[in-house]
Amino acid sequence: MQPFVLAAATTVTQAIEASAGGRAGPMDAQTQFLAGGTTLIDLMKLNVMRPAQVVDINPLGMSELGRIDASEEGLRLGALVRMADAADHPLINRSFPAIAQSLRLAASPQIRNMATLGGNVLQRTRCPYFRDVSYAECNKRNPGSGCAALDGFNRSHAVLGTSNRCIATYPGDFAQALIAFDAMVEITGLRGRRSIPFARLHREPGDTPEVEATLEPGEIITAFVVPAGPWSRRSLFLKVRDRESYEFALASAVVALDLAEGTVRDARIALGGVATVPWRAKAAEAALKDKALDEPTKQAAADAAFSGATTHGHNAFKVELGKRTLTRAIDQAAGMEI
Repeated sequence: MQPFVLAAATTVTQAIEASAGGRAGPMDAQTQFLAGGTTLIDLMKLNVMRPAQVVDINPLGMSELGRIDASEEGLRLGALVRMADAADHPLINRSFPAIAQSLRLAASPQIRNMATLGGNVLQRTRCPYFRDVSYAECNKRNPGSGCAALDGFNRSHAVLGTSNRCIATYPGDFAQALIAFDAMVEITGLRGRRSIPFARLHREPGDTPEVEATLEPGEIITAFVVPAGPWSRRSLFLKVRDRESYEFALASAVVALDLAEGTVRDARIALGGVATVPWRAKAAEAALKDKALDEPTKQAAADAAFSGATTHGHNAFKVELGKRTLTRAIDQAAGMEI
């Protein structure tokens, strides 16, 4: 770990002013925010991230950034809410079960007690070529150097949203629930507050995999706003991984259904473990809408979800695994008692 200056912010304005001098973007800025620290500290120890200044924003947890406002109409989740607190919230479990499940199935209890919702959605890839600085070829860490994963060991890597510059998988679970539920992100910066759809927060790698989010230097996530819908209660998060706990998804799915007498009136689907960013499977949703949930319909949805997949040897199994994960999640969601 490189030397750094530790500061603290007691207001959002102080945090913004401290980070406003950053360079290319918030992931590479010379000033980084410290909340739970469950990603940042790891990457600093590995010398992947080397900020000159770390600003502790935990004091802001006493403000609206640390509050859950929940009703049957929707949620407002402060960015500094701890994962465990949101996962255990009674109304979230009852009215937005996929959100609670996505948080409860992540990491370990100790990490969930520390990690914040804002930090969780901005966590960085677990690609070993990104996290091991002995590998020079990583366009995400060292732009223009190449991607060692393309011809390396890439079993855990993405098959959707990839480019010839990067195939690193987005590792989070909570983000899949947010993108499926059409959540909005509240952001505060030098020019005041703005809100954007959560679907616009992350950027596919394209030619610039080092630019991971649409946040600008001097901006901080303050909250997530999640509207309720007729499909919110009939929702679930299914996660398939190499072991049952403390492991990232090989494939996951959020499925939320609005059913009437066995026919899908509306559907929300997101996929995890298989894409470079939180992935909304709109083609799969369209394949289900206004259809009865028979086996051909479910298979058509799964095929549509992975129609654009690109594999690289070791990760080719993820296409079939992803399809089976999605059809299983559809079955389970359809069978929920609400």
